[in-house]
Amino acid sequence: MVLASEPEFEQARNELASCIAPFLEKHPEYATAFEIVQVPERVIQFRVVWEDDQGKPHVQRGYRVQFNSSLGPYKGGLRLHPTVNLSILKFLGFEQIFKNALTGINMGGGKGGSDFDPKGKSDNEIRRFCYAFMQELSRHIGADTDVPAGDIGTGGREIGFLFGAYKKLRNEWVGVLTGKGPTWGGSFTRPEATGYGLIYYCQEMIPYLNPTNSSSGISFSNPETKVLISGSGNVAQYAALKVLELGAKVMSLSDSKGALIACDDKGFTKEDIEKIAALKLKQGVLDAVVRDGLEWHAGKRPWTLVAQADIALPCATQNEVSEEEAHALLKAGVRLVAEGSNMGCTQEAIDVFEASRRAGGESAVWYAPGKASNCGGVAVSGLEMAQNSARLQWTTEEVDDKLKGIMQRCFATTYKVGAEYSVEQGSSVLPSLVVGANIAGFKKVADAMREHGDWW
Repeated sequence: MVLASEPEFEQARNELASCIAPFLEKHPEYATAFEIVQVPERVIQFRVVWEDDQGKPHVQRGYRVQFNSSLGPYKGGLRLHPTVNLSILKFLGFEQIFKNALTGINMGGGKGGSDFDPKGKSDNEIRRFCYAFMQELSRHIGADTDVPAGDIGTGGREIGFLFGAYKKLRNEWVGVLTGKGPTWGGSFTRPEATGYGLIYYCQEMIPYLNPTNSSSGISFSNPETKVLISGSGNVAQYAALKVLELGAKVMSLSDSKGALIACDDKGFTKEDIEKIAALKLKQGVLDAVVRDGLEWHAGKRPWTLVAQADIALPCATQNEVSEEEAHALLKAGVRLVAEGSNMGCTQEAIDVFEASRRAGGESAVWYAPGKASNCGGVAVSGLEMAQNSARLQWTTEEVDDKLKGIMQRCFATTYKVGAEYSVEQGSSVLPSLVVGANIAGFKKVADAMREHGDWW
């Protein structure tokens, strides 16, 4: 049962329900699996008491939602942000089940975190919180049980503190966390993986938008292709850097305070992104990066601020593209929308994009959901787990090649299943990737659950 106090989880559940409806019509026996998979196997909630630098104790809420282990150990990030609650973590854990399934790596789905806010805290305060948090979490995780990773508010510093606490508490060195430093068990390309993987997935989509392979069409190698990106964290930064490396233009980045827009048609430079990365480490606001050619729009998101663009990549947080903003993207000429964030678009925005796709034609928008297009991050986390199990480390080139292959196979799967179950007909209509991703991920998990005897 979904509670009214869990709107994010209900939205994620309803998206899956609507997308798998044509599959359930053909295979009604899977309805039981759908009822079961939406209930977490385990929800752990605990208090975390930590001391600030003045010795004053503070209490936070800690969580771990162990949603589904049919395909492997629970796998999903730890989010540290004041907005964290059970609804958000259940939505993220639910999405993680099917995202992980689409990578082809043996990982289940889970998510966790706390309403602790690392912003404005000293390194020692963050360390004390991480040690207190891990004191309870360590009872419930393990290399073959549950392998958390980073998420919003949980970067390399936090992963290091959490790993150190686990090692002291359990007296064992195992790959219990991913996102570790590359000199002590981490994988090369892990920080870049979600952003790079997003672009690799989009590269698989683009040829279908340019059936004649025209050199003037949408392409990351076309310097006239304009890309809108929201966010300015890890995902947005590395997506932007990969776009620039390939040759297209980045026209926007943003944070919780506003949007930074390129207004001179030249776009962001690599140096701009590097300045933003340094600024984010100091918890600064993007308005400090304003220069000639970059305009700051306080309290705004990028989607309504650019008159013309080709590709839109939401990379900030959930529900960051509204119905109104979706219409603005259509008006600006955007042809491809792919989520670097989890559930970046509201259901109303998805409906706008899907209606455009069904209409077909040269101005149709093709939408890719985060559970497919941003699965590169957790894919490389899975590769980090494999490297830890073998006590070895692959090169940057080896990991990047494996990441590209995973994203290519993920696209091929979502395209094929989307083509099979999309109700539209006609050579000019592209298949629904959101339908394909949800059905493919759900069926893989449901089949494993059936073979384990969870339903029959």
